[in-house]
Amino acid sequence: MAQDSPFTVDADWLQERLGQPGLTVVDASWYLPAQKRDGRAEYDAGHIPGAVFFDHDLVSDQDSALPHTLPSPQAFARYVGTMGVSADDTIVVYDGPGFFSAPRAWWMFRIMGVFQVYVLEGGFDRWKAAGRPVTAGKTPIAPCIFHADFDAGRVASLADMRRIVEKGESQIADARGPGRFAGTEPEPRAGVRSGHMPGARNVPASALSENGELLPKERLSALIAGSGIDLSRPVVTSCGSGITAAVITLALETLGHTDNRLYDGSWTEWGGLADTPVATGRD
Repeated sequence: MAQDSPFTVDADWLQERLGQPGLTVVDASWYLPAQKRDGRAEYDAGHIPGAVFFDHDLVSDQDSALPHTLPSPQAFARYVGTMGVSADDTIVVYDGPGFFSAPRAWWMFRIMGVFQVYVLEGGFDRWKAAGRPVTAGKTPIAPCIFHADFDAGRVASLADMRRIVEKGESQIADARGPGRFAGTEPEPRAGVRSGHMPGARNVPASALSENGELLPKERLSALIAGSGIDLSRPVVTSCGSGITAAVITLALETLGHTDNRLYDGSWTEWGGLADTPVATGRD
């Protein structure tokens, strides 16, 4: 296991255990259009032996107008069961750079009742660069029954966020970049206003890791506190569409902060409505 977080593993740990019964490796790579990377295409071209692909666009509520909306526990269980993933497995999830989309899959598995789930430090980019085992072959899949035990209390709704913004009962940590948070850069999705929820604090997801590894606890704590988040109080994490908010969630949990929720609709929902208040600037 990695030394500084109970939720990450390093490449040595994983390579030593590849192929062992009860270990499932999940490629959860997903990218923004600006990154000009295709997670599925990269997986097909080469992945960690035995890895299955977790498609964030498919493992979502297909009836929602919003991207990446959390599916029902039943739908999640059906999808990951067809991937051959059991709730009893030890699951290691990864993406390309290390801490971008993999924490979203980590969070989803956790709120569906899986606690032996970890994120691979360094991601696939470092794994491949180090000359570790890579294959383009299809992973044999034995579908199974996934038993979901959904913790709805870890998810914040639009109604929750309206109340939080009005009454300040919880802090809001926004994982988007400073320009999008401040409203000086346009949103990548059409029809979504620029800015942030009043009272939110900017904790860019990209600042929480370095060289594909989560920052050490002391630096994480200092960065989050420096962003204006009080770790003794409840926190709701948010981002553009619910993906990178989970990077903050993982950081919070690493620091022992468990009174947190993730706003699944995130800024795409809030900024896409006409009647929600929007603030601009750094604060």
